[in-house]
Amino acid sequence: MKPTPASSASAHTDPFARDHLPPAGLWPELCFDLPELQFPARLNCVAELLDAALARGIGSHVALRGEHDSWTYTQLHAQVNRIAHVLRGPLGLEAGHRVLLRGANTPMMAACILAVLKAGCIAVPSMPLLRARELAVIAAKAEVNAVLCADNLRGEVEAMDLSPAARQRTVYFGASAGVSADERIAGTGALLETLMAAQPAHFTAVDTAADDVCLISFTSGTTGIPKGTMHFHRDVLAICDCFPRSVLATQADDIFIGTPPLAFTFGLGGLLLFPLRVGASAVLLERLTPEALLVAIQTYRASICFTAPTFYRQMAPLFASYDLASLKKSVSAGEALPVATRESWRQASGLTMIDGIGATEMLHIFISAAGDQVRAGATGKPIPGYQACILDQHGQPVGPGVIGRLAVKGPTGCRYLADARQRDYVCNGWNLTGDAYEMDAEGYFYYRSRTDDMIISAGYNIAGPEVEDALLRHPAVAECGVIGRADEERGQIVEAHIVLKPDYQASPELALQLQEFVKAQIAPYKYPRAIRFLAALPRTETGKLQRFKLRTE
Repeated sequence: MKPTPASSASAHTDPFARDHLPPAGLWPELCFDLPELQFPARLNCVAELLDAALARGIGSHVALRGEHDSWTYTQLHAQVNRIAHVLRGPLGLEAGHRVLLRGANTPMMAACILAVLKAGCIAVPSMPLLRARELAVIAAKAEVNAVLCADNLRGEVEAMDLSPAARQRTVYFGASAGVSADERIAGTGALLETLMAAQPAHFTAVDTAADDVCLISFTSGTTGIPKGTMHFHRDVLAICDCFPRSVLATQADDIFIGTPPLAFTFGLGGLLLFPLRVGASAVLLERLTPEALLVAIQTYRASICFTAPTFYRQMAPLFASYDLASLKKSVSAGEALPVATRESWRQASGLTMIDGIGATEMLHIFISAAGDQVRAGATGKPIPGYQACILDQHGQPVGPGVIGRLAVKGPTGCRYLADARQRDYVCNGWNLTGDAYEMDAEGYFYYRSRTDDMIISAGYNIAGPEVEDALLRHPAVAECGVIGRADEERGQIVEAHIVLKPDYQASPELALQLQEFVKAQIAPYKYPRAIRFLAALPRTETGKLQRFKLRTE
């Protein structure tokens, strides 16, 4: 096991990121045992992913396909470079500045992410469904300096609380042709494509250190307070050189497709970073339904699919209606994969599902298996480059057959942005994912449950207290408790237990009203799909809500 490589001088003129990393003593142990993980001290990940592709002579190969665009590597390279010039020129950003990114999965959204990294800035991607109040928390915690947002999502950005400097550097892309002349200048409401048109197609990647932060990805905590996970340039390449190399065995002729948003590290890796690393192609979809995904696989002759178990469950009975002979590999992550889902997909498609567990803190998948290495009910084994074990309540490793806390370490690891919860995630050098697992005598890992109150529904992490907070804003709600309820289709659903104020009566109409109210307050996928009205909530003598009793009712 090799120690963490020595830090190189940062290229960031704004030291915010390094100043807000957790103390080194609270970092997990990092492992760089594989030859491909020996990264140089100076490294810009986009130079390695994109500039290197052109140097290999694959500029004419298709890199990204979308509903309206199809870009070769040469075209993507030019778009990324022009955006990088906009960031460092008209917007006046410095290396180390944070850029909030908002957009559906499109080539332009992908180019924006890559440009931020190439320009030496730090990408702060946000889920498209987040509301202004949720975005404001992220923007404040990361102290964002600018915003790049798809025009069709501008409403929530305009409504959010944003610093004057970031507001002045808010730029929209993908706008209709009817944007007024006043909006075609740098500053609030500017149109990115117009600014790009005045920029050259060449940009020299900023000479960043391998351990300069390039990505802050936010994940919900069980309290609903988002946690920013900080990742380095070398981390981006490390995940490209682990799971896709050893488990997927990706090739340049692969065509990647799937549904996870690029703002979700599962999607960022599977639908952008992994294909670029091997010179392959990716299809980015805006319409995310099982039927639309099947049509797209057929249309684009996709060979590797990334999505959550919920989609595979819904696609299995439809599979025979499409010509999907091009599909060779299907990857499931984001939530636990039921054995029945894996089997129904195998019967429908003839493909053995590649299951995997990752974490935003770890950036991508670290336990998986493919082909004849798959075992029924098991997630898999630690992929090359990572180690895993099961810890007991005292933080000590336990042997096969014992359920405990899943612990993992590798070339990536948890570094929260100025967050005391760093102490909870790292134990004796191990990253604790919040999952209860069991290992068998062959070293296979089996998911058993979550060890915290996180609700995982259709691949989305949902914090019960955040949903409770939204419900309590409604005038009819006196108190409430939110839990995850097992569901065959979605893994879990959000279930709200509500005590009404005296002047209100329980009814299906009120339940629907509360659901719509939550959708307007926070991201719609977090709304309670089930509502139960109670006379009182179960509490301890000290007044603490007993969630376990709600789960058994």
